[in-house]
Amino acid sequence: MLYELARSFLFKLSPETAHKLIMDNVDWAVPLGLVKLIARTPRESPVNVMGLRFPNAVGLAAGMDKTGSHVSSLGGMGFGHIEVGTITPRPQPGNPKPRCWRIIPAKGIINHMGFNNCGIDQAISNLRSADGFKLRGGILGINIGKQNSTPLSGALADYVECMDKLYSLADYLAIDISCPNTPELTKLQGADELDPLLKGLADKRKELEDRDSRRVPITVKISPDLDDDAVRRAADQFVQYGMDAVTATNTTLSRDKVKGLPNSDMVGGLSGRPLFERATAVVRVLSEHLKGELPIIASGGVMTAEDAVAKMEAGASLVQLYTGFIYSGPAVIAEAADAIADWQKKNAQN
Repeated sequence: MLYELARSFLFKLSPETAHKLIMDNVDWAVPLGLVKLIARTPRESPVNVMGLRFPNAVGLAAGMDKTGSHVSSLGGMGFGHIEVGTITPRPQPGNPKPRCWRIIPAKGIINHMGFNNCGIDQAISNLRSADGFKLRGGILGINIGKQNSTPLSGALADYVECMDKLYSLADYLAIDISCPNTPELTKLQGADELDPLLKGLADKRKELEDRDSRRVPITVKISPDLDDDAVRRAADQFVQYGMDAVTATNTTLSRDKVKGLPNSDMVGGLSGRPLFERATAVVRVLSEHLKGELPIIASGGVMTAEDAVAKMEAGASLVQLYTGFIYSGPAVIAEAADAIADWQKKNAQN
């Protein structure tokens, strides 16, 4: 009830204004324990994925903390992992405003943000505040992407620069090649473009592993708009080049589930409830094709604990929240984490 009241106020504001208000206050509200008025702490239910121990299977997807400034506070709500970013080599403002719209009847959001972020150097400074979360056992993922102004031919150089500078701070790296709001980015999922990109990422990771005497896992985030054959082909390439996981999925350009609703014709990627069915289908395609060769991080349309369990049933190893966190509030974190833990325990006994 308290969160519903807060949401009714926040939803009177533009999405970006509401987001800024939350981010501006989360660093004092969480340490003071105010979140406990609307949510409980999830049970300890560790899972091992990508060689890492996650306190629970539920994380925060990239996009909420674009600058890596609020990791410990957001982690204090009960997330097992926080994925920050997307971070690009240099600061960029993103696309012109307005660039984010709610589709409230469908519990969806369309965003056309365009990788607005502070750039690598400032992110490194900001991520010093993540130490508290990591000391509690939380896992930090850093999502990286290409600069909007960088042509497709220069994309690998942008990813490599991000890897070089952020490698030592990350528990894992997430490679975003599927955001529909960055020029030409989704073309990197094509067979001809993906092969040299993955080879370059693998070679750079080997160099950094030797430098730091530490192997940082890499997951690649794909689009729900790929057809099933393209999903399978990409999965094979991920295995070939030693990627450690695949994240399914990013936002969608499809409007089939929201036709005729207010804001449904806005440009950008759609997330939330309308994305759930297709994103989960992609998880299932990956799971059936990979047969355990790579873990799957499921992101897309997780609005409830039941949705989180459905992702696990489809073959996921971890689940991420974003739009569901906005619509359902912090309570969904523990609800989802505990439901997954119960599901895992039940399946282990069978």
